[in-house]
Amino acid sequence: MDILEYHQRTRHEPGAFAAGPETIDWDNQPDPFRRYDGAELISLPLSAGQPGSNENSASTLSASWADLWQPEWPAAETGINRDSIALLLELSLALSAWKQYGTAKWSLRVNPSSGNLHPTECYLLVANIDGLLNGLYHYRADLHALELRCVFHQWDDPRPQLLMGFSSVFWREAWKYGERAYRYCCLDVGHALAAVSYSAALVFGHDNDGQNSSRVRPVSMTDRSLEKLLGLDRQQDFGAAEAEHPDCLLALTEYADVELFLNLLDLHPDSETACLTHIWYGQANVLDPKHFYQWPVVEEAAKASAVTPVSRPVTKTDITTVWPQPVPATGDLADELASRVIRHRRSAQGFNPEVGMSQRDFFAALDHCLPRPEYQPWNSLPQTRGIHLFLFVHKVEGLPAGLYALLRSPDDMDEIRVSTREQFLWQAVAEAPEHLPLYMLIKAGTRRTAAGLSCQQAIAGDSAFSLAMVADMSEVSEHPEQYRYLHWQAGAIGQVLYLEAEAAGLRGTGIGCFFDDRVHDLLGVTGSEWKVVYHFTVGEPIVDQRITTLRAYT
Repeated sequence: MDILEYHQRTRHEPGAFAAGPETIDWDNQPDPFRRYDGAELISLPLSAGQPGSNENSASTLSASWADLWQPEWPAAETGINRDSIALLLELSLALSAWKQYGTAKWSLRVNPSSGNLHPTECYLLVANIDGLLNGLYHYRADLHALELRCVFHQWDDPRPQLLMGFSSVFWREAWKYGERAYRYCCLDVGHALAAVSYSAALVFGHDNDGQNSSRVRPVSMTDRSLEKLLGLDRQQDFGAAEAEHPDCLLALTEYADVELFLNLLDLHPDSETACLTHIWYGQANVLDPKHFYQWPVVEEAAKASAVTPVSRPVTKTDITTVWPQPVPATGDLADELASRVIRHRRSAQGFNPEVGMSQRDFFAALDHCLPRPEYQPWNSLPQTRGIHLFLFVHKVEGLPAGLYALLRSPDDMDEIRVSTREQFLWQAVAEAPEHLPLYMLIKAGTRRTAAGLSCQQAIAGDSAFSLAMVADMSEVSEHPEQYRYLHWQAGAIGQVLYLEAEAAGLRGTGIGCFFDDRVHDLLGVTGSEWKVVYHFTVGEPIVDQRITTLRAYT
């Protein structure tokens, strides 16, 4: 099975959903927190105002949301050390709150996840960073702590290095979503990459060129090498515990030499030299003792889209458009602390259809979805184009309701016009910023259509607007790893919209359930290489007052 066959196999259609569990035991869902029993636990400080806070973070936390879009936003003076890493994680992958309803209690995180199931795990590779031993660490979001998985005793290079690796526990998503889980795991990697990029921009700042001063960038690695680098190939440490699939690696320091880490770990673990250079610690916990269903297709999809020695490097770019500086953030909460906007990100469960979105905030949100490789979150992603937004505008100030398109790569204009319906107007939106490639396709009410396409979910129709992310998969057959990259990019767009909604005083929700071919039929792309990969919706949330919010850490 190749990866495009997987995508076709896992389509949803009315009355014919992708294969999934027939029953779900909500009282026994997989443990959302991986731990390595026996590994040393290093507590991390929390920022000012949190229990056990680090007061040195006060200057970083004074930045507003609008500051993040200013190219002259200065770098933090502290540089990269244990405390700044703690803040980076706190504002990207940590818990944001606990929720309680009756006897039920569940955690929320800064980064979003399909079904709040969080398959994504995070690891840090550290060398010459103040406050931490050289080694490999696993991040414990439940405790805001690091587990020391491997310590490096011999390290000759004096330059500081910080790399962040990501992996996925497929079972956390497959438990609920069955065969479609691989799609959601890839989207969640994109959510996490974007969350880290935003946090790095806040914690480490920008230089005068608008680039993130921590030099956030993806690192090209094969699945096999990344598996070794993160210790995921160590069967003796996992035993009966659920495996983790290697996803990707980010560099967070200007200097990053992965080969130094790999050469050290390549030593045979039983050799005398290996014992002198590195030692492993910890045993992975079992997340779910009873897997009532098996979904081998998910693992097959991961293998079919694997990054191999012949894969396209993540640093190779096909982005040709040079966009102007981002539109300034001017939403209702633009002057609020950026840390507050990031921490308060939530997924709405319902929307008030009577409340819309201002034109100003709508255009700013779409502008920030344009791929600017030097800005968050795009500096954390493979530099590939290929995802465009088809928007169902319900209630946006000054715009008629209808179907619109945002072309994130104007070079695709001719191909998209040929591939979609002849009836589409492709009328440029005069009110939009001159550089924003936003077009009205059809002027019509869209609430019912949007909800219907999103598996009959009212949240897609009751909002101010919703959208479908449609990806160009024409290169996936030749470069199957592109399938992952496109989903990561879609997840990152979702995180942009989550935060833009919060900054506008609204709320967003990612939608993974949609009727694939019905979306294709609406757009007229049946039989083409354009495939829908993610839906999203933004509006004023209806908050369930019965649910109590508790602090993330006590």
